[in-house]
Amino acid sequence: MIDTLIVIAKEPVAGRVKTRLVPPLTYGEAARVAEAALVDTLALASQFPCRQRMIVLDGRPGPWLPAGWTVVPQVLGGLDGRLTAAFLGASGPTLLIGMDTPQLQLDHLLAADLEAHDACLGPAEDGGYWSIGLRDPATASGVIPGVPMSSAHTGRAQRLRLAAAGLSAQLLDELVDVDDIQAAHRVAALAPVSRFAATLHRITREQVA
Repeated sequence: MIDTLIVIAKEPVAGRVKTRLVPPLTYGEAARVAEAALVDTLALASQFPCRQRMIVLDGRPGPWLPAGWTVVPQVLGGLDGRLTAAFLGASGPTLLIGMDTPQLQLDHLLAADLEAHDACLGPAEDGGYWSIGLRDPATASGVIPGVPMSSAHTGRAQRLRLAAAGLSAQLLDELVDVDDIQAAHRVAALAPVSRFAATLHRITREQVA
């Protein structure tokens, strides 16, 4: 049983999110795509059975935030420090996910077994990871700081840190992150009825109109 589910996210503001989609998208269009991905992620995460749901947010909450979520500001610093702080603000077995996999299904989250394992990790196709879970969130301070983030080796480095700490780690399904326009279209094809797919298709039609 997962006690705490965390979504770590950025407020979808033009020029601050999904900038690797520019070009071919504009900054405003990239922000629309990011908001759609966040809406899909939060809607799915709201169905997940847990004691508390936290969004650890860079920015301010908007109308896209469903009821029932606790908003926690992100700390300053690198992503490794922000992930660590997010875990240290949680209690009980905790699963953390990002906002870059709007094709996420409930089964992907339900597969996380922090009773049988000390940790879990959901690898991303680009070498990073879309989720990390810890049975004891306090262990984050010993296994996340210093892991090189946003690289093709992030997932492997994180697995090695978990192993070095003596933690048993469950690997979850590998997913595609929306990190460039090609990946965005692949994810839209994987989740054709999502808000993300509808938004991306609408923008594409607008560009050729």
